Amino acid sequence: MKRSIVRCGHRARLACDAGMTTAEYAVGTPAACTFAIVLPAVVKSGTVETGLSGVILEALGIR
Repeated sequence: MKRSIVRCGHRARLACDAGMTTAEYAVGTPAACTFAIVLPAVVKSGTVETGLSGVILEALGIR
């Protein structure tokens, strides 16, 4: 019984995609670059910066 479960799990892993295809790279790479460019601007905005500072200070017990 245990051996059949192990074999079934092994087959399921082999059936999965192992990685991205060329088309996925063509879409995923620019999306990741755009996210990397936009994220610092969002984090540095006043509202988000204040919220993050509050969370960090609360976690450190300073506030």
